[in-house]
Amino acid sequence: MQSMSGPREAAPPPVMSTSSTILSMREKEKYIEEFDFPFCDESSKYEKVAKIGQGTFGEVFKARAKNSNKKFVAMKKVLMDNEKEGFPITALREIKILQLLKHENVVNLIEICRTKATSHNKYRSTFYLVFDFCEHDLAGLLSNVNVKFSLGEIKKVMQQLLNGLYYIHSNKILHRDMKAANVLITKNGILKLADFGLARAFSVAKSGQTNKYTNRVVTLWYRPPELLLGDRNYGPPVDMWGAGCIMAEMWTRSPIMQGPTEQQQLILISQLCGSCTPDVWPGVESLDLYNKMELPKGQKRKVK
Repeated sequence: MQSMSGPREAAPPPVMSTSSTILSMREKEKYIEEFDFPFCDESSKYEKVAKIGQGTFGEVFKARAKNSNKKFVAMKKVLMDNEKEGFPITALREIKILQLLKHENVVNLIEICRTKATSHNKYRSTFYLVFDFCEHDLAGLLSNVNVKFSLGEIKKVMQQLLNGLYYIHSNKILHRDMKAANVLITKNGILKLADFGLARAFSVAKSGQTNKYTNRVVTLWYRPPELLLGDRNYGPPVDMWGAGCIMAEMWTRSPIMQGPTEQQQLILISQLCGSCTPDVWPGVESLDLYNKMELPKGQKRKVK
């Protein structure tokens, strides 16, 4: 009850001693070290056999399940170096998309696992995405002169690739990094679309509204002209362009348009597919960079 003389003053906060701070830190470390993650096994259940990939996406390892001599997996390390706290949003997006997609022609995410948090790693676990292991990637096979593809095999590769794309697009997912290196093939000839690090869900723009996706996606040699011209309201056709580039690559054995810059890539596209004009491409003039890029005039289409 408030006294007649006025409100009582709030007591000052207790001063924490250094020893109690150290104690709370130790308790926190002990808590982290002993915490049980019911849905995230320790990565020690797998034994790394070899490093099979390295890039902006991080490292990928071939590993063997310790409870089976014959079960191999691919472990993709989640990059945490730039994270001050929490889990990277890009990795969360990739995991969420991979958990949604279950199809013969899409890489299968088995689980997420982690290293144990101890004093050796400053109580920061390393996380891995664990996939079914695929023996080959298409870029590697195409660069190997000893590997020959018959017409039937090329058709089968493309059929599986398009089946995988049809499935992800039906589930409202864009891959946004279609290229031969991201197409995996098992030793039994089953194709798997892989690396969903740039993938995102998409929606069909409502009338009068436009999507505002980033156009800084897709490896340059496989990037479609609408992205090169600054389009941010795109959809499944950006993946179909990559599929077309991959199909041609099945015969040429290397990427068909290897532009060193965005400007040069547009020139190579124009030389192959004809000039980008409103006559053959209605609405192209409204794209942001249409008047800022040098677009070749009078180029005739060379592909059917």
